[in-house]
Amino acid sequence: MTVRTLDPELLRAFVAVAERLSFTRAAEGLHRSQATVSLQVKRLEARLGVALFRRSTTRVELTAAGIGFLADARRILAMNEAALARLDGQRLAGQVRIGVMEDYGTRLLPPLLAKAAERFPLVRVEVEIGLTARMVGRLGRDFDLVIAMHPEGEAEGELLARETPLWVAAEGHAAEAIEPLPVALSNPDCLFRAWALAALERGGRPWRLAYVSASLAAIEALVRQGLAVTVVKGSLPAPGLRALPAGGRLPALPGAEIRLHRAPGLDAPGASIADHLAEGLRRRAAG
Repeated sequence: MTVRTLDPELLRAFVAVAERLSFTRAAEGLHRSQATVSLQVKRLEARLGVALFRRSTTRVELTAAGIGFLADARRILAMNEAALARLDGQRLAGQVRIGVMEDYGTRLLPPLLAKAAERFPLVRVEVEIGLTARMVGRLGRDFDLVIAMHPEGEAEGELLARETPLWVAAEGHAAEAIEPLPVALSNPDCLFRAWALAALERGGRPWRLAYVSASLAAIEALVRQGLAVTVVKGSLPAPGLRALPAGGRLPALPGAEIRLHRAPGLDAPGASIADHLAEGLRRRAAG
């Protein structure tokens, strides 16, 4: 009995054509000749005993068998790449020091770091959570990677996500109606603090800085009691807090971006962790 096997190179050619519906564009994406890609697809069809594409002089279409096989081909390639990545990761060893703001560091990074620990078991990761305004300047000395917030449109670092700052107050409380407006914010290095205070000054509404803490958890706890309003990232709503409409009694705030900064000359463990985190955060931002 002949055992049929599926060559990943043939599957990769099939998926490239299926996604682009063009042998020419698939060949360009794979950096191969069109003749090579066409031959690989024909070899796969012969191996499977079915036609995967309907070809004409003007278009390429998947057959019913091709449509059904596409998900299987993608799954096989993903498993193949994951297995290779795990083996490669097990050979990486070293230390990676990361600086990140509190909300990302406590809510988004933990599951990504758990997966990184599985892929790269010999890489030791150290994380410092806090205000990132000064962390970028310590890149290379104290940090290998810094995930920091910047004003929208800055070119530094690799863009991971865009954030919309929101005014928030406690559910069941109307702290936003108190005069002067009680505000809870972080230390002076915090970008949201600078934006919030500047916007309140421009708006002319009486306000007071009621609570200050470098801990986002502490600020959110105070706001949750109805004692003040604060500003948070729109993608990370906290339980018990409700968003307040900007542009009425509360001024609108500018947009923010989350960017990844890598130390110059980053080694292989650092680059692998950076790529892993960037992929995960971009995927979250996209959907």
